[in-house]
Amino acid sequence: MKGWPGEPNMEHDVLMAEGEAAKSAGKPIRNVIFDFGNVLIYWNPVAALVARYSQETIDQFLDNDISGFYDGNDMMDGGLSLEEGVAWMRRTHGDKWADMLQYYLDNFEDSLTGVVPGMRVLVNDLKAAGIGVWGLSNWEKELFHIAERDCRILQQLDGKVVSGYVHMRKPHKEIYEEAIKQFGIDPSTTVFIDDKAMNIVGANEVGIRGIRFSDSRKLRDILIGQGVNIPGVK
Repeated sequence: MKGWPGEPNMEHDVLMAEGEAAKSAGKPIRNVIFDFGNVLIYWNPVAALVARYSQETIDQFLDNDISGFYDGNDMMDGGLSLEEGVAWMRRTHGDKWADMLQYYLDNFEDSLTGVVPGMRVLVNDLKAAGIGVWGLSNWEKELFHIAERDCRILQQLDGKVVSGYVHMRKPHKEIYEEAIKQFGIDPSTTVFIDDKAMNIVGANEVGIRGIRFSDSRKLRDILIGQGVNIPGVK
């Protein structure tokens, strides 16, 4: 199975306000919380592996049923050290995949392939309009400094909660509550942007409306449609 386990079906580029978030429908947007990977910056594990591994081997590695790659990522995002993550994979899936995981971690910087088009300007436009811009991401603590160093867009945010530091991770309710507390914001006037459907569901559970991201122009149009005073696409 390729991709993250447990991902539900959900449309992209639609404002989701279900469960607790239904109470927030129609309220003004004062804050936007962004996921990082494939929302603000591109994360592509293939780019870190292509120099030494064939596409067939990479495809197998990125099949969670074969290698456990995504399960291992989840555990490291939740606070497991990189060393412990590799040891877990060696124990559960064998030396081949554990060695490949170690190579991926050693070359992690190559997996960050640039800013998602349009997102740097969108973040700046939101800030200029007086909207709080925040970050909430699942990310291994020992690797996050690479993203902060290499991706200036992350430095533009008003604050960040990163799973590896707080030992909680999306889509669990607790990390959204931690973000609300740290940022000092009202969930009913906040929108969360993520590329994974399960994480939008998690945000809805604490009263935060969510948008499953695919495209910066579509996101801009949705925010404008909700009354956010930023320039539109001509």
